[in-house]
Amino acid sequence: MAYAATKHAVRVISEGLRQEVKPYNICTTVISPGAVDTQLPSSATEPDVAENLHKFYKEFAIPADSCARAVAFAMSQPEEVDINEILFRPTRQEL
Repeated sequence: MAYAATKHAVRVISEGLRQEVKPYNICTTVISPGAVDTQLPSSATEPDVAENLHKFYKEFAIPADSCARAVAFAMSQPEEVDINEILFRPTRQEL
């Protein structure tokens, strides 16, 4: 439940920001990646959580440049195009 509430809050804040900066022709994009090969698993301090994260990321994580390409795509659009949201994840990742 908290996860869903957090995701909703991010969307609401993002949409508020988008409306606020629209008169200045500034684009905003929410990028929601799935498992990306980063240092996140190394930041877990609980042993069981760390073990599960390492397993999950080893099996599913996509290269970080996949995320970079999504950012580059959003940023490369012409001034009149606003990419509101990009959701991407590894093909095999269920959630």
